[in-house]
Amino acid sequence: MQKASTAVTAGRIEPSKPATNPVTGIMLVCLATVLFSGIDVTAKYLVSVVELPVSQVVWIRFLGQFGAIIAAFGLFSVPRLLRSKRLGFQLVRSGLLLASTLCNFLAIRYLRLDQAVTIQFLAPLMVALLAGPLLGEWVGWRRLVAIGVGFCGVLIAVRPGYTTFEPAFAFAFMTVACYALFQLFTRFLAPYDPPEVTLFLSLMLGAFLMAPMAIADWVWPTGTLQWFLVITLGIWGAAGHGIFIMAYRHAEAAVLAPFIYLSLITHTTAGYVVFGQVPDAWTMAGAVVIVGSGLYILWRERMTAKETVAKANRERV
Repeated sequence: MQKASTAVTAGRIEPSKPATNPVTGIMLVCLATVLFSGIDVTAKYLVSVVELPVSQVVWIRFLGQFGAIIAAFGLFSVPRLLRSKRLGFQLVRSGLLLASTLCNFLAIRYLRLDQAVTIQFLAPLMVALLAGPLLGEWVGWRRLVAIGVGFCGVLIAVRPGYTTFEPAFAFAFMTVACYALFQLFTRFLAPYDPPEVTLFLSLMLGAFLMAPMAIADWVWPTGTLQWFLVITLGIWGAAGHGIFIMAYRHAEAAVLAPFIYLSLITHTTAGYVVFGQVPDAWTMAGAVVIVGSGLYILWRERMTAKETVAKANRERV
């Protein structure tokens, strides 16, 4: 979760001016969420219906987005995009994104899309929980309770012990853990490197390390539809990330964050339309609990930021 930014003006600490067009920002983040859903839908179709190797699909996803970013910034900008003040941390972050993507594709190969995205909603809760020991951003008891409630939501959705445990859930939880750490590294690196450098380096390991495995496992797509899905897999990610970054130029993070939960609707709808998957009541109930916990944490962080600004202003008067 991102903290509200502040500015010092005439001896007083004031919140930074809000972006001028929050409606545009909301529309853009909703569009980005739809595009991110396109990654999972396309990947699931390729690995579960077409039965392409997961290593191949993961590599195509990274290679496509990597190529799109080079095309957007220009080939001559690559040396600049490789310059980082914290290259070691950037490579760790890149490895976490690769691990998260690999585990996610392995999970959605067997799980319904609504199941996978419900578990992925744990990521903001884990970020809030781990930000204390890793970044020194400790949460209060109210948010700790909300995090605990969110984990209870996962138990409702998965129901361990009451139904046969699907091993793919383990990959889904590994996805969440890797992505939560990925977000924490993103927050840590923000003061050191420009966003385009962080975005470029985040794709390097996936584009290069997966190449030998993907080539060894390679299965040629057949038919127009399969080739279309293979070609567009990386485009979903490149377009989604680009639009997501644009959204934050129009609205504050606190305004946009709740709309990320739109992915529950987009994933569930896509699962039904493309794969005929109907979500069960337990998954939906667990999703409601997790989303509610996440929204409460967002609200508490916003209130805490406002209280910090107010307290600082009182002390300066």
